[in-house]
Amino acid sequence: MRILIAEDDATSRIVLATVLKKDGYDVTATDDGGAAWEVLQRPDSPRLAILDLMMPGIDGLELVRRVRAIPSTAPPYLIIVSTKSEKADVIAALDAGANDYLTKPFDAGELRARIEVGRRMIEMRFELNEKVDELKQALEQVRTLKGIVPICANCKNVRDDQGYWNRVESYLNEHTEADFTHAVCPDCMKRLYPQFKDDDSAPAKKR
Repeated sequence: MRILIAEDDATSRIVLATVLKKDGYDVTATDDGGAAWEVLQRPDSPRLAILDLMMPGIDGLELVRRVRAIPSTAPPYLIIVSTKSEKADVIAALDAGANDYLTKPFDAGELRARIEVGRRMIEMRFELNEKVDELKQALEQVRTLKGIVPICANCKNVRDDQGYWNRVESYLNEHTEADFTHAVCPDCMKRLYPQFKDDDSAPAKKR
């Protein structure tokens, strides 16, 4: 997985990149907010970004706001890092749209744990998007009857788009997802099988 680091402090940037590369991540590092913003606008931008709160040009909060303003079905997971540890700073970052907040100097183990949470969230979102796409495709494939359907007034056969006449069940099988089971209605039972006309078990005819 690709991770973007936006950190103007060279030491912090090197430490972050070293830890992440050691864990097998593909790292893209920038030293200011403007360069990070260019990366985050690309169609193939990293799915996770670690953004310093205080940077020249565009700071971390503004970067988060800009990213969240971009319509996306797969928005990146954004972690703000900062020396500021006041609750107001954490709340401001989360309100802007950050997914997490990490205070510097950070512990390598805690960093790895936060990254792992982000990775799982990204994978879950990807799987959810796949399921949504599958559902959309299934709905598009559902066939429905539309418009006027020519039907014979005598035999009740239905004419298809090619001009051929078919039995109703054949036409419905071809144009819908319905399954059929056959039975005999009370009127046909009386006409075809009069010996059973007094059978009280037959359901009454609707009026």
